[in-house]
Amino acid sequence: MTNKVLTCVGCPAGCRINVEMEGDEIRTITGNTCPVGEQYARQEAVCPMRILTSTVRITGCPYRVLPVTTDREIPLASVDEVMEIIRSTVVEAPVSFEQVLIENVLDTGANVIASKSMPAA
Repeated sequence: MTNKVLTCVGCPAGCRINVEMEGDEIRTITGNTCPVGEQYARQEAVCPMRILTSTVRITGCPYRVLPVTTDREIPLASVDEVMEIIRSTVVEAPVSFEQVLIENVLDTGANVIASKSMPAA
């Protein structure tokens, strides 16, 4: 059996949660003070997910980079591959806030979207 110790980010309490696992199976979850903590621990222990924020290169405007984010969580294990795609992406201004720049990145169901509008020069 293995034991994972997590700090919950589901609410401001920041509970220290212990997840006891046998292989890929969760045996027990202790330390959470609310149901959000248990839900967070179940997800984090089996398949951690993250919102990814970064920048892409942009041309045709006074700025060199455009802030971007995924519109939903992606598996933590996919972050490096998604970052490779983001690093190779160049967009042309103008760009609108929340415009989809990369659709369904790596078949995760998440889109990479603009976090800011950028006018053309």
